[in-house]
Amino acid sequence: MWTAAGSLAAWLWLLLGQGFFWRTDVRLPPARDAWVWPPVCVVVPARDEAGMLPLSLPSLLAQDYPGRAEVFLVDDGSTDGTGDLARELARRHGGLPLTVGSPGEPPQGWTGKLWAVRHGIGLARAREPEYLLLTDADIAHAPDSLRGLVAAAHGGGFDLVSQMARLRVASGWERLVVPAFVYFFAQLYPFRRIGRKGGRTAAAAGGCVLLRAEAAERARIPDAIRHAVIDDVALARAVKNSGGHIWLGLADRVDSVRPYPRLHDLWRMVARSAYAQLRHNPLVLAGTVAGLALVYLVPPVALVAGLAAGDAVTAVLGGAAWLVMTGTYLPMLRYYGQPPWLAPLLPFTAFLYLLMTVDSAVLHYRGRGAAWKGRTYARPDAVADEG
Repeated sequence: MWTAAGSLAAWLWLLLGQGFFWRTDVRLPPARDAWVWPPVCVVVPARDEAGMLPLSLPSLLAQDYPGRAEVFLVDDGSTDGTGDLARELARRHGGLPLTVGSPGEPPQGWTGKLWAVRHGIGLARAREPEYLLLTDADIAHAPDSLRGLVAAAHGGGFDLVSQMARLRVASGWERLVVPAFVYFFAQLYPFRRIGRKGGRTAAAAGGCVLLRAEAAERARIPDAIRHAVIDDVALARAVKNSGGHIWLGLADRVDSVRPYPRLHDLWRMVARSAYAQLRHNPLVLAGTVAGLALVYLVPPVALVAGLAAGDAVTAVLGGAAWLVMTGTYLPMLRYYGQPPWLAPLLPFTAFLYLLMTVDSAVLHYRGRGAAWKGRTYARPDAVADEG
């Protein structure tokens, strides 16, 4: 009974005291068009992305941007012809100018993706951009995406504007796991708190980050976060700690085209960096597992156990906690166009995430820790402190 009461208390606090994380109305802030559209360089790190580029790169080249803009794709040691395909797509589709570069293997102390980003920013610096759009090779942008990002940043005085791309939700496992992934992220990093000046909460979504070039230099991006595996959170924290004003919200017309059709694919996506998020700390892992169990697993267990034992108080407390949990998940399901009957299944999805997190720790201690595109970063000191 007392455990069920603790779970309900936790959910009431999450409902009202965690920045209204469950709401999905934090979208790109409205802003008037800039009088003079500043120059922008788009940096795309790409490693073995030949399967994604035909679905994403043409959308960047076709950006309807009134100012000067250019795309820099960094082919990070691909073996599938990523660079050649990018050049072919540029010849075929036209649009914004495209430069393809290659940085070579990252030196000791750098994660591969950030080394590619550093090379791309170095290429872009010669164009003297006012803004840098850092976007992944699996992200497709609507034609007015860049215009909207720059207008919001320019008009709102933001040094960093990031959108959480709408992930693909097509297979059964994607419907079960993907909306919960964004829901859990928002619970950890409430979007309303991120945009608050002077607040401590900082995060970004690495697939779509518009960064003021001056702020990048002030925060020493990406050199200051060169070890980071979870680079988007580290990037936002570095910018905010250097005095920058940042914003993160859900995207309406920025989409991830990468499929995760099987549970195995989604499991790898989470497990590759979950333990890095916990700073490779066994005590933090134990606390996380206990917290997930209390918040997500106790309510249905208390309801069923209370009904089975004839303990009405325990059943009511567990059912109330489960009801609050379900209600907070419904807005995210609506955002992803999913049926509401998936909401009561959130405890099962949370249990999967619990197992993925534990598996991430197991992989780390077996020397197969956080990875990106075939590179593994197993050492604890290979992750920037994001605490």
